[in-house]
Amino acid sequence: MRLGAVALAVAGVLFVLYPAVRPWEDESTTAGATAALGSGAWVASHLFAMIGFILVPLGLLALHRVLSRTGVERRALTALVVTWIGAGLVLPYYGAEDFALNAIASKAAAGQPLDLLDLVESIRFSPAAATMFGVGLVALGVGPVLAALAVWRSRVLPRYSGIPFGVGFALFLPQFFLPPAGRIGHGVLVAIGSLWLAWELWRVEAPRAR
Repeated sequence: MRLGAVALAVAGVLFVLYPAVRPWEDESTTAGATAALGSGAWVASHLFAMIGFILVPLGLLALHRVLSRTGVERRALTALVVTWIGAGLVLPYYGAEDFALNAIASKAAAGQPLDLLDLVESIRFSPAAATMFGVGLVALGVGPVLAALAVWRSRVLPRYSGIPFGVGFALFLPQFFLPPAGRIGHGVLVAIGSLWLAWELWRVEAPRAR
């Protein structure tokens, strides 16, 4: 239970580091794309996001256990499963963003003849990859919202403690259309929601441990 709370807290920190560390160059130009995608900060920031997506379902697993036998355990289980599916669907896309684009940009920076922008577009907007990514992000929005509703109705945790978490993940897809400051602000919102829910999970387990 407490490991689930820790997983959720660490995920919150990683989701604010993701946009904060990410290099914000003009990726519509070859020079900007090469500088951003070929940097170590690009690899690190996307790794932060991928690890965060792995940790969030582990936190929801702890939440499901807390809410078991409260009348909302079915909703909590649905939230867990949907979020896990969403994470599984978005991780391949993040892997391509992180490792494939970085490898291409590194070759371009080394002077090898490549049409970098065309390759970037091909990787990012491949129909199968983009569809998986979009469906995964929708699932990642739906799962935490269901978790927030389960928290609200269970009366085991403070009713509002799941709201920022649910709202943050519901906005994960729209935030990609925001400027850098907005995306960093969204990361802060996800961190606040994850840390608050993690704290409440930690507190509810402490009396049982004693």
